[in-house]
Amino acid sequence: MHSTSGAAAPPSATPLNTLREYQALAPWGLKDLSALAGAILEASGVIPVNAAAASRPSERTIRFYVMRGLVSKPDGRGTAAVYSYRHLLQVLAVKLRQMEGATLDTIAREAAGFTGDVIERRVALALGPSLTAPAGLRLLRDPGTARGRVGRALQGWFASPGEAVATAMCRRIPVAAGVEVLVDEEHPLLRTGVDPAAIAQALRERLAQMMPGAEPD
Repeated sequence: MHSTSGAAAPPSATPLNTLREYQALAPWGLKDLSALAGAILEASGVIPVNAAAASRPSERTIRFYVMRGLVSKPDGRGTAAVYSYRHLLQVLAVKLRQMEGATLDTIAREAAGFTGDVIERRVALALGPSLTAPAGLRLLRDPGTARGRVGRALQGWFASPGEAVATAMCRRIPVAAGVEVLVDEEHPLLRTGVDPAAIAQALRERLAQMMPGAEPD
C-alpha cells in the first residue's frame, strides 16, 4: 500500500478520482477489458512478489475469474458479453492482491460481500499516486500499441480537433477528387485481401449513381 504525507492533493489529482476517469470508457468486450486492465497495471509500476502474478489478465484469465466467482458475470453471453467499470475494478483488485502474494482462495474469501465502493477504494489505495489517467496510458500514446475498441476509443476521446489519429488503425483510400474513405484495418474487406483499388472503384460507381442526372438502376 502507498502512504501519503504533507498537504492533501486536490480532488482531481487523487488516485480515486483518477480511477473513476475510466468509468467513462465503459462498457467493454472481453478483449478490450483485458487490454485496458493490463495497460493500467503495467503503467502503475507495482512490483509483484512472483513471476506468475506479473502476468497480464488475459481473456482466458478473466473467464477463469468469472468461473471462480472472483469477477461478476458479464451482461450477455459469448461474443455479445459486455463488461462494466465494476468488472474492471474486480479484475484489477484480483491482480493487485496476487501481486501482494495472496492466493485466489484468499482473495475469494476477502471479496465475499464487498461492495463496489469498497473494491474501488481498495484498488485506488493499492495503485496510489502511480495510477495513470486514461490519457497517459501507453495504449494511447505509443504508436502501434492501441488494441481493439479500447485503443480506438481512447485515441478518439483524447485526440485534439483535426488530429489524424485514425491513420494508425485505418487505411486511407482515395476515391475521387475531394473524396476519400477511411477503412478500419480490421474490417473484413481488408482482412480478406480485397484490393483497395477495387473498393475505390465500387465507391466511384456508387457516387456516380448518386449524382444529379444519373440514370436509375
